[in-house]
Amino acid sequence: MALSPDETRRYARHLVLRDLGGAGQQKLKAARVLVIGAGGLGSPVIAYLAAAGVGTLGVVDDDSVALSNLQRQFVHRTDAIGAGKTESAGAFVAALNPHVAFVAHPVRLDADNAGALFQSYDVVVDGSDSFETRRVVAGAAERARLPLVSGAVMAWDGQVTAFLPGGRRFADLYPVAPDEADTPTCEMVGVLGAVTGVIGTLMAVEAVKIITGVGTPLSGRLLLYSGRDGRFTDVDF
Repeated sequence: MALSPDETRRYARHLVLRDLGGAGQQKLKAARVLVIGAGGLGSPVIAYLAAAGVGTLGVVDDDSVALSNLQRQFVHRTDAIGAGKTESAGAFVAALNPHVAFVAHPVRLDADNAGALFQSYDVVVDGSDSFETRRVVAGAAERARLPLVSGAVMAWDGQVTAFLPGGRRFADLYPVAPDEADTPTCEMVGVLGAVTGVIGTLMAVEAVKIITGVGTPLSGRLLLYSGRDGRFTDVDF
């Protein structure tokens, strides 16, 4: 897909970037990415993929913006409190990059609708805050043979990985589902807002790599981050 003169200027730093260049930017423009969740992880994913020039960006979220979201969910603004998160995220994307087509899916993703939602997309990026939702997303992506980037955060810590068709599966990483008592929510234990930025940005990087074919995705590897210690750990699974 040819780039317009405005896009050529907008993406100038990509066009001179080794291994990405014009061919990579055209792949980004042709890509259709579905983001699950417009929250703490979804915010940097949405922002960086929109800025990068992903042609179509779909976002699934049935929640509304609350004041307590704004400490980490920076695609939303104070005047958006009470509005749907997909509506608010769509306004952010439109203001940032008019070349991105935004598709709002203001629904709660579940096992019944995931397949239909995924069929129009090339890549799925999951920033949901529930293990059960992540399990459903991973199963639907696997059945649809779509690459999936998955991230999670809690308190000072976060993790990110990628599941590629034919590669290691969600069940390989989690052969036994954790007990709910062992997986407290961020609402219970808190989360440092900037940690969601670190992990969400890494998720956006993984999505760009998968779309463009540049670099080595985190397939079969779990990248762990400790914000408290300032340390990354790369674990094979």
